[in-house]
Amino acid sequence: MILITGAAGKTGRAIIRALADLKVEVRALVHRDEYIDLVRNEGAKAVVVGDMGDPVLMQKAMDGAQALYHICPNVSPHELLFGRLAINQAAQAGVEHFVYHSVLHPQTQEMPHHWLKLRVEEALLQSGLPYTILQPAAYMQNILAQWDSIKAMGVYKVPYPAKTRLGMVDLLDVAEVAAIVLSQPGHIGATYQLAGPDILTQLGVVEILSQQLGRQVVVDEVSIDQWQQDAKSRGLGGYQIRSLIRMFRYYGRHGFWGNSNVLSGLLGREPTGFISFVRRVVEE
Repeated sequence: MILITGAAGKTGRAIIRALADLKVEVRALVHRDEYIDLVRNEGAKAVVVGDMGDPVLMQKAMDGAQALYHICPNVSPHELLFGRLAINQAAQAGVEHFVYHSVLHPQTQEMPHHWLKLRVEEALLQSGLPYTILQPAAYMQNILAQWDSIKAMGVYKVPYPAKTRLGMVDLLDVAEVAAIVLSQPGHIGATYQLAGPDILTQLGVVEILSQQLGRQVVVDEVSIDQWQQDAKSRGLGGYQIRSLIRMFRYYGRHGFWGNSNVLSGLLGREPTGFISFVRRVVEE
């Protein structure tokens, strides 16, 4: 049995599907009852509902689990608290393999939510648990939040300059690696950078979108103030907004990308490129 925390998000659901394809039994930890059917439909055999900050609940969730894939809620101010609790409870429960879903370049202190993940990595290294750390880049799937407006209006909005260089990764490749690491031997003690093969400016992104959609798509550089207003209207919290603004500013100054060699080696094939990803979405 493999326990996945934060299982109702897009990362958790993708990993459940990848493990279910391998006939691996999954227990999903979700925050609310409304997510039970969501993860069961992806292939989870058992579901535990509650707060991952609750030690009693976490101990219950880990009971009988051979491995844990820990995903913290996105841009959470409680990343370190949740991470340390998961590590401590996994040690008490005798979990044989702790896989932590970190982020590419967690050592970047200018991005607070990345820096917190580095602190969790540090706690995991010090725990004595058999561990693997995955460090994925930003997902290609993030553009899907704008997919309807991209198709209808031909506009791709970004809160950083159009010349910003990003190296995105396909979430399905990340989920495949997670399933490999959880189901095959040889990954204990490894930290894997998971980056896609393309490093694109946002102008390069819209060029590919235009080609695959058969219509012109342009970049709209949204101001930080405008993005912040939209984020507040969507109910994002203060920590999330502040952290993401710092991330966008970092992106604008330095870009955000890595090398795809590790991902290629783990998959045994070339990782999905952005053109292939967009083509797949168009054809779905």
